[in-house]
Amino acid sequence: MGSFSLMHWAIVLLLVLLLFGAGKLPKVMGDLAKGVKSFKAGLKDDESDAAPVLMEAPRKPASEA
Repeated sequence: MGSFSLMHWAIVLLLVLLLFGAGKLPKVMGDLAKGVKSFKAGLKDDESDAAPVLMEAPRKPASEA
């Protein structure tokens, strides 16, 4: 009961095509891909901003050395 058969996937695909239409589906997928790309770019920017802070070691004043 955990997996779907080929007939289930065919019904799901048919419902998606009926809801969105064949012309809108590529546009929706393109928008989704752009969203994922911008999300990944945002994560990459956050990591590059945080990386120098994490690698920085505490410094001792010259008078203590």
